[in-house]
Amino acid sequence: MKDKKIFFIITLLFVISLSFSAFAQQRGGTLIYGEYGAPIRLVPVLANDSISIRLIELIYGSLVYYTANGEIKGDLAEQWTISNDLKTVSFFLRKDVLWHPLPEESKGRKFTAGDILKTYDIMMHPKTLTALYSRYSFIDRVEKEGDFKIVFYLKKPMLNVMGRFSFKIMPSFLLDDVKFLRGDEDLFLSKHPIGTGPYLFLSNEGSSAEVVLKAYEDYHLGTPMIEKIIMRPFADQNIITQTLLYGGIDLEVRVPPRDIAEIQGDSRFELIPYSTLSYSFFGYNLRNPVLAINEVRKAISYAINRQEMLGSFFEGKGQLISGPFAPGSWAYNLDIEPVPYSPEVANSLLDRAGFTERTKQGVRKRGSYQLKFQMVVPISKGNETTKRVILAFQNYLKDVGIEIEIKWLEWKSWTDAVFITHDFDIIYADWLFDDSFDISSLFHSREIGRGKNNFGSYKNPEVDALLDESRTTLDIEKRRTIYKNLHKILAADMPYTYLWTLTNYAAYNRKLRRVEVHPTRFFTYIRDWYIPNEEQK
Repeated sequence: MKDKKIFFIITLLFVISLSFSAFAQQRGGTLIYGEYGAPIRLVPVLANDSISIRLIELIYGSLVYYTANGEIKGDLAEQWTISNDLKTVSFFLRKDVLWHPLPEESKGRKFTAGDILKTYDIMMHPKTLTALYSRYSFIDRVEKEGDFKIVFYLKKPMLNVMGRFSFKIMPSFLLDDVKFLRGDEDLFLSKHPIGTGPYLFLSNEGSSAEVVLKAYEDYHLGTPMIEKIIMRPFADQNIITQTLLYGGIDLEVRVPPRDIAEIQGDSRFELIPYSTLSYSFFGYNLRNPVLAINEVRKAISYAINRQEMLGSFFEGKGQLISGPFAPGSWAYNLDIEPVPYSPEVANSLLDRAGFTERTKQGVRKRGSYQLKFQMVVPISKGNETTKRVILAFQNYLKDVGIEIEIKWLEWKSWTDAVFITHDFDIIYADWLFDDSFDISSLFHSREIGRGKNNFGSYKNPEVDALLDESRTTLDIEKRRTIYKNLHKILAADMPYTYLWTLTNYAAYNRKLRRVEVHPTRFFTYIRDWYIPNEEQK
């Protein structure tokens, strides 16, 4: 019997040894993924483009995060409590978290509650140009109790508040003298991000160069399996899929609809569908007195054939929408139908608005004012599909007597024109939501101003009141009713022409294993991805 036990123990140790050996062999390798453009700002408080946000996801950490199923998990926080009156949220922080080391350091510095407090203070400073201010205005004050506990005191009770605490934390030791951020500061952090996330930043040379990241060995949730990640930017959407097919990249974050069939037919690759809480729209600058006329905005919406565009340019892989919420959310009002295509109604609305005369070129006018608008479009989004949408929009409006001038801008110039100087008439863009569905920053009148998301200067006292009420009520059914009313009003007011939500597809080489994509935070599960030893470069 004793010999059998010894044999069993030896066998067990042998099996465990083999398991650890296989596990060790899986660690390593390089993942190269492609994006349509370069990151704009790798500072969490300032970032508002999806390319930067995905990289920030890899570099920085947050108090908590939530899974695709909506389950809250701890990141920098290991425990948390919510008071009985729902007005106080306390976080107990991990004590084993280290910041990524500075280039001259061999070991990272300790993460503490002071880092959270500094990030919050900068984020909420009135001079900081961030879209996050409105999202966190429900917080009254923040206090740290020692190095590893931080308490958030809320202005009013809030249900389901935990998902809000997913903002990324910045290192206070690199922001000692900084009170606010506007994006034009000469900060070390802007050039060399330092976070607590699974990957540390190595290099990024220029706007067209690759961003190189390395697995952080001291990562508190466990060293990621893949040793290196390279983000490779592309200026042309037509090239990125071909680069994937020819082995130049391993992962394409967002496959153009027309390329899906080609990738599906190649056994080397896997396609993952993921539905983000997002939608596309044409947005209007209501500072323009003509675009402030509701009939004009409605006419534009009736003049475009959105179903035709969705079918022609996106292979029909999506659905038309009627209002300001993503259709996948419980906030969406299914009773409101999308605006149908009707040039006849568009012409009737423009006649009613007084634009009954036409120039020799066929442009409608009222007195000396002609219906001519400038549309600004970022070059970084200037792929073939976007160009087709813009040109189709231009042609549809020409048919009803509206002239659209298209102005292509570099991304920073575009964001400045839209969010800072408001030098535009119309934009084509997307909004990506998280779990909160809070649209206050988009449509509340207090969110009008430099760097804020209500770029079109939309004002409606009834909408303001409903938005304020939605943020304070604890009654879920009441909140649902509020959202349905908001949807109805904003569909009628049309500060946007609401277009569609798309089903996105990521594609990756099958050498990547255990790949799982989070619908709103793409790289949530990245530390579990791996490349088998024989496939590593």
